[in-house]
Amino acid sequence: MKWLLFTLILTGLIIWWRYAQISQNNRSSAKPQAKPAPKTSSPAKSVEPKNMAQCPHCGLRFPQGEGVGAYCSREHRSSIDPKGWWGEAEWIKSPNYDSRPEGIPVELVLMHHISLPPGQFGGNHIADFFQNKLDPKAHPYFAEIADRQVSSHFLIRRDGHVQQFVSTLNRAWHAGVSDYFGRERCNDFSIGIELEGSDDVPFGPAQYTALKELVAALQKFHPISAFAGHSDVAPGRKTDPGIHFEWQRFAQDANIPSRQLPYGLENRN
Repeated sequence: MKWLLFTLILTGLIIWWRYAQISQNNRSSAKPQAKPAPKTSSPAKSVEPKNMAQCPHCGLRFPQGEGVGAYCSREHRSSIDPKGWWGEAEWIKSPNYDSRPEGIPVELVLMHHISLPPGQFGGNHIADFFQNKLDPKAHPYFAEIADRQVSSHFLIRRDGHVQQFVSTLNRAWHAGVSDYFGRERCNDFSIGIELEGSDDVPFGPAQYTALKELVAALQKFHPISAFAGHSDVAPGRKTDPGIHFEWQRFAQDANIPSRQLPYGLENRN
C-alpha cells in the first residue's frame, strides 16, 4: 500500500515537471510582438502664400483681391495720393510738364475743352497729342499742331472716363499766356481739366458726374479757392470751355460756393 502511494506521488511529480518544462519551452520560442508605433499627429497642411499688392496711396501691402482694385480702401482710391495722382483716373504720363515755383500753392482750377480732330470725339488722338505722339499724317489738322508740346492734368472723355497726364504737384502746360486778376502765368498755380468737347456741342451728364468727383478729390488735397474757364484768363485768344459748359449745374453738383466763381455763373465764351 505504501509503495502504491509512493508510486502515485512520484508519477504526479514527473507529470508536473514535464508539463512545466514544455510550457517554458513554448514561452521561450514564441516571437515577441512588436510594440505598436506611437500615434503621431498628421502633418499640418502647408499654406501657400498669397500674392500681395501695395497701395499706391499709402504703401500698405495687402493680399490681392482684398482691397479696391490696386488700393487698400475705397477712400484711398478716390483720393489724390501723396504724389499727386488720382486713383480713379487712368494714368497716361505726359513728358510735357515741369516743377511749380517753390512756395506757390495750387489755388485755381481752369476748365478747358478739346477734340481731335476738331469736332470729332473718341480715339486716342488727345492722349497722343499730350504725349508728343500725334501722327501729323493722320489728319490735315494734325500737321499744324503735332510739334506743339502741351498737356493738361486731366481729360474727361465723353463717357465720363478720366485720364490723368501730369501730377497735380507739377505744372502742366495748358493755360499759355494768361492772366487771373493780375496774376500772370496761371500754369504756376492752377490745375487744368480738359473736357472732351467743342464750342458747338453740350457736354454729357457723365462728364459732369466725373467732374464733380474729381473736384471733390482736388479740394481735399489742394487749397483750391477758385474755378474759371480758359476764356476767362485768356480772353480774345481762347473760347473754352464755351457757352455749352453749364457753370450753374457744375456749381450745384460740386457744391461750389459763388465766391469761388469770380467770373459768375453765366455761360460764357
